[in-house]
Amino acid sequence: MILALDTSSAIAVALVSEAGEVVASRSEFNPRGHAELLAGLIDQVMDEAGVSREAITRIVVGTGPAPFTGLRVGLVTARTLGHVWGIPVEGVCSLDAMGAAHGGEVTVVADARRREVYWATYRDGERTAGPAVTVPGEVEAVGTVVGRGALLYPDDFPSAVTADPDPVLLAAVAARLRRRGEDLPTEPLYLRRPDVHGVPGA
Repeated sequence: MILALDTSSAIAVALVSEAGEVVASRSEFNPRGHAELLAGLIDQVMDEAGVSREAITRIVVGTGPAPFTGLRVGLVTARTLGHVWGIPVEGVCSLDAMGAAHGGEVTVVADARRREVYWATYRDGERTAGPAVTVPGEVEAVGTVVGRGALLYPDDFPSAVTADPDPVLLAAVAARLRRRGEDLPTEPLYLRRPDVHGVPGA
């Protein structure tokens, strides 16, 4: 059983079998509630599935890009559980989960605040550019545009549709990359320094 979670946008958790079957999932969009809600959502999916922690063999976590605070909650939680439970933790770019939900060409756009967006482009679920951070008008969008970040800038992305990273697809992307022998690091993709960085005079 795989525990997959992402806190780059919505707070989303899923239990997925190694064969890719969805066992249970929960999500809630609350930009300031990551620390308060994540542990409860994990408990809920485990209770719904009727599984104990011994049934979980790996954890997959979204690595962003995303603002510092919410993303950090997910990564620290995943790493802590992996350490306590003695199981591997794998990281996947959160935008990849949205790109994997669509065939053809798609541009995924997430809110980076400071009037900027995180973005990446995909073809049939495979990333072709990004992830990167820039002002909305400089994104070279192709195909369908998805993501909450795009909805904030309708003049730049007039036909965008809402989307959040699905932890089920996060687990699917991790499985694909694992089969290729690719590394799955859990380092966060901030793409820029956090708002509070503690550098004197900065």
